[in-house]
Amino acid sequence: MPKHIVILSSLDTKGHEAKVLKTLIEARGFKTILVDMSIGGEPALQPDVSSEEVARLGGGNIRDIRASRNTGQVTPIMVKGASVKVQELLAKGLLDGIISFGGASNTTSATSVMKALPFGVPKLMVSSTASMPAYAAKYIGTKDITMMHSVVDISGINDLTKAVLERAAGGICGMAAASSGPVKPVSTAPLIAMTTFKFAEECGQHAMALLEKKGYTVIPFHAQGIGDSAMEELIEQGLFHGVLDLVPAGVIEELLGGNRTAGPHRLEAAGKAGVPQVYTPCGFDMLSCGPLGRRESGDPLWTNLRLAERKIFIPDEFRVQARTSGDEVRKVAEVIGRKLNESKGPVKFFIPTKGWSSISTQGADLHEPSADALFAPALKKSLRSGIEVCELPMELNSPEFAEVLATALDGMIKESLRG
Repeated sequence: MPKHIVILSSLDTKGHEAKVLKTLIEARGFKTILVDMSIGGEPALQPDVSSEEVARLGGGNIRDIRASRNTGQVTPIMVKGASVKVQELLAKGLLDGIISFGGASNTTSATSVMKALPFGVPKLMVSSTASMPAYAAKYIGTKDITMMHSVVDISGINDLTKAVLERAAGGICGMAAASSGPVKPVSTAPLIAMTTFKFAEECGQHAMALLEKKGYTVIPFHAQGIGDSAMEELIEQGLFHGVLDLVPAGVIEELLGGNRTAGPHRLEAAGKAGVPQVYTPCGFDMLSCGPLGRRESGDPLWTNLRLAERKIFIPDEFRVQARTSGDEVRKVAEVIGRKLNESKGPVKFFIPTKGWSSISTQGADLHEPSADALFAPALKKSLRSGIEVCELPMELNSPEFAEVLATALDGMIKESLRG
């Protein structure tokens, strides 16, 4: 049975280009479903899902939308309607992949619709603004959207735009052919979510190996802001039996304005879900503040926090870590305490007193034990009774510390499953 590719497009302005893409996809043996998100006028190509239907599903009327000059008000209606429609198509088995193309406006609308689809459904956005860092993070967010930089604007068909659309058609068809649809856990082993990054790599590897030996499947998330935010969303969906939050750094990044901020709701999903949680302070010993050029440019983060006067770790010009102060780790302890106090399930916090990461152990670039020492008292003071804080004379990346974490989480999960 042929698979279906949904094409999102504004057919009042991109009808010719959408027709070419449709033809290229169908030539590969796939069926297409063309969804019209036009707000300006009549489509240049007959859609399978009209803009009238999209508007109605979004709670609006296409005549009113076309009469309006306020795109900021009407576009969300079309996005909502298209989101409803693609979910409906997925439920009916009529969506095996989704693709769109355009500039900043179309990319924003189309990726917003794609975000309504679950992990594992192929999503390809062909965009002339895909390479703009400030935009790309907003387009993708925490979803598995593939961005393809078109380089040229997809406006009219010429040798360059046709070549882009040919590769785009091949890309979405290849992904759809390889996909079996939304990813659903098939393992009978309990799932554990774990955050990690470069400076906790050894601990993460040790802990993962130990937990897998105990019969768990461990899903690691890169704690660079987006990865740990994605973990929070998946925890909300009820996928995990436990959380090893090895690197909750997104909390201090949010507090201080660093690069790896995970937003204001980090460390909340697991508590609401009531799943067992184990934490360390890894990442609270540093602030991501690159690229290095910000130091000389008068960047507000560097000037307000006087980062140039601190210990700095510079592996390259883009990745720059500044040491956090004692006052800052004390403040993040208070934030952590408030969040963890809301947890419905068991929580334990383990502090390796000989270094919270590979770059804050004795002799390392960000070693500052006097600052670290202010964290534990502040955390204990902030936490309610029943949440255990253990200080251990170990380095975070030692096998012994990883064993402590794995053993603790294993016991907590088994206890929760018995209960």
